[in-house]
Amino acid sequence: MTHEFVDIVKQSLINQQKGIKNVLATVVHLEGSSYRKPGVRMLIAEDGSMVGAVSGGCVEKEVKLRAQTVFSEQKPKVITYDGRYRLGCEGILYILIEPFTISEDLIDDLHVALEKRKEFTINAFFTAEDEVVGDFGSVLKFSTDKEYTFNSNIQIDTTSNKQFTQTLKPLTKLLIIGGEHDAVKLTSVASLLGWQVDVVTSIKDPKLLADFPGAASVIASTPETIDLEIDSDTVVVLMTHNYVLDLKYLLKILDFNPIYIGVLGSTKRRDQLQNDLFHYNEEITEEVIEAIYSPAGLNIGAVTPVEIAVSIVAEILAVIREKEPYSLRNIKGKIHIQK
Repeated sequence: MTHEFVDIVKQSLINQQKGIKNVLATVVHLEGSSYRKPGVRMLIAEDGSMVGAVSGGCVEKEVKLRAQTVFSEQKPKVITYDGRYRLGCEGILYILIEPFTISEDLIDDLHVALEKRKEFTINAFFTAEDEVVGDFGSVLKFSTDKEYTFNSNIQIDTTSNKQFTQTLKPLTKLLIIGGEHDAVKLTSVASLLGWQVDVVTSIKDPKLLADFPGAASVIASTPETIDLEIDSDTVVVLMTHNYVLDLKYLLKILDFNPIYIGVLGSTKRRDQLQNDLFHYNEEITEEVIEAIYSPAGLNIGAVTPVEIAVSIVAEILAVIREKEPYSLRNIKGKIHIQK
């Protein structure tokens, strides 16, 4: 959800510079089930434009309508939306609507947190009632302990109100090693999810950032000279189409123990890679080998580069979320289990 919040902040800043007021709608509590869960947000501008969503599209119009008093009175309020009779979702959403004004200091600290890949927390204070105005609001806290509210004119009651706490992790970073057409398609698909996509191309065939729409960076390097930055929220896909290069990169990448390493190629190529890995590094454990997914992607019958990209991204999501992929129609009961 980090990228959704970043998109909201970006648009809010644009609106502020134009003199357009904003309010922020946040789902802070849920009774029953719903399309989306607490922590989802939507920015509503005074001109009627919106960024983000708190549902699949059915709740947004009512939230926009009921947000008008927040624009006029500049006072936060909580509303409910009962989807049991309108959506079939069997749930009641509690939505905090608050004036949303961001300072330059907040922008600067958010930029630093994103650059340094640090998590941050948003605490939302509310009451579980419908159409009630009060001392509600959100507090954004960074790892540096700096805190910001979204409306400096409101004194938020942090003692008697309920609290919803959400920790937003660094953006998922996808490191793609390879610069061919399939790498371009994977970049596009992953960027749609809000992932930070960094691409490493061949030093013999360097590419430009413009060649990879959606990428955050594109560099040309070799396994010997590359300076890797891989953290716990980084996944890697090797698509150099060169066995020797894949092997050299793998030997370097495995030192960082990423949760997912996808490698293009056949099962025969995979077996050869594993054998050579043990040959060059006898200390590699089976646990490390388990992080290598080759051939990369889920078996969905993908044929085209875009379809293959979808299958790889789906597999990465399954690994990150610790899910075993299967059709949702096979589920009995609730689709999403709250942790």
